[in-house]
Amino acid sequence: MDSARDTIHELREPTMALRKEIPETWAAFAELHQHAVADGALPGRIKELVAVAIAVHDGCDGCIAYHARAAAAKGASHEEMAEALGVALLMGGGPASVYSSRAWRSFQEFAEADEPHGPAHHHA
Repeated sequence: MDSARDTIHELREPTMALRKEIPETWAAFAELHQHAVADGALPGRIKELVAVAIAVHDGCDGCIAYHARAAAAKGASHEEMAEALGVALLMGGGPASVYSSRAWRSFQEFAEADEPHGPAHHHA
């Protein structure tokens, strides 16, 4: 996997093309996404950490990149991401050790770029 930004860039064009072919389906998916990661009983940043952990388990580099970026943007701390990745490792074993390392690198890429004074340290 290249950088997370490269992964997102690589997916941009084919995603837009598919979205044009199935606009109603894509709109429904986008609405589901919006509601699923919105603040509720769980803050949105925690929901994004859950999404990263599931992406690690499923081995989805694109999902890791998108949700690591969103977790960083919503203020997830390095400690929160590390613990979420620990759960992914527990549930996914050896393959998760590869993808959790990728997720860690992706999160750091976005958290360090988006934080002018270092990583975020927000808590629930």
